Amino acid sequence: MSEIAVRVAGLAKAYGAVRAVDGVDFTVRRGTILALLGPSGCGKTTILRLIAGFERPDQGEVELEGQRVAGPGVEVPPERRRVGMVFQDYALFPHLTVAANVAFGLPRIPDRRARVEALLAQVGLAGLGHRWPHELSGGQQQRVALARALAPRPRVLLLDEPFSNLDAPLRARVRAEVRALLAEAGVTAIFVTHDREEALGLADEVGILAAGRLLQLAAPEVLYRWPASPAVATAVGDANFLDGTAQGLTATCELGTVPLAQPSEGPVRLLLRPEAIRLEVDTAGSARVVGREFLGPDQVLHVRLPSGATLRVRLPADQPIGAGAQVAVWPRGPLLAFPRAAADEAEGV
Repeated sequence: MSEIAVRVAGLAKAYGAVRAVDGVDFTVRRGTILALLGPSGCGKTTILRLIAGFERPDQGEVELEGQRVAGPGVEVPPERRRVGMVFQDYALFPHLTVAANVAFGLPRIPDRRARVEALLAQVGLAGLGHRWPHELSGGQQQRVALARALAPRPRVLLLDEPFSNLDAPLRARVRAEVRALLAEAGVTAIFVTHDREEALGLADEVGILAAGRLLQLAAPEVLYRWPASPAVATAVGDANFLDGTAQGLTATCELGTVPLAQPSEGPVRLLLRPEAIRLEVDTAGSARVVGREFLGPDQVLHVRLPSGATLRVRLPADQPIGAGAQVAVWPRGPLLAFPRAAADEAEGV
């Protein structure tokens, strides 16, 4: 069996003049979780629908475990692709019990009831099969939808904004539960979200989408530390940028001469993560703290530079630097530099 569960090559889909998906390529290894992260309208849900077979691509192809299911001359119907789908609103049948919802996609086999009971136990709903969907909490309804999608043992599970209907405190807990369930089941999954915390916290790999194009796909740590462009850097975390001029492994900018993580030359845009900036109260400092956000264990200080540019700086909450303080500013380590012309072009995506 192929180690590649999903392969998408040159995938494109347009609705009139709008190119919802514009030449997307990626692969997903068996048993891993891929998140597609991007704002509304970036094409992420359309990609799910193309993989599931609900839409037909204008160009490109889709393979599932080595079988081409969409492409020139090929269009396998959704019911024959063995793809599970968890919709944003869960799409549970209100007139069916929990057990009947889970059993809906199963053939009438001798162990059907045992399979349903095992799935309900797996998702933490043992003994609730007799309940109706409206008698469950939002988190429980989502687990029913997950069990129903897993029941036919799909080759790949697709999840469309799976946590968007949950309250914030519940979202983190359910996210961890779903991650554990998917790992236990060994299922390959692709989910789409506009929430970067969900994407980075749940997925093995994350693809950043903008205007129908895949900007970068990598492990969460790689995306955060080595983004391919300012647009990717902003998509996966809070980011400050300063213009500068690079000379090999250093660059000059408003903060002075700073080290670079990779050699570069000429006009650049420097990435400074808020947690990678050091501050020190200094009456001779040229920067000033103009605002503060308290975040529990951390604080974010708004620091205005002489040029008028404002940096967001994340520090421990007990570090005593208040609004109005004059400060010296410098980076904690080498910075990423994006050639300015390329950065301007990427930001215009």
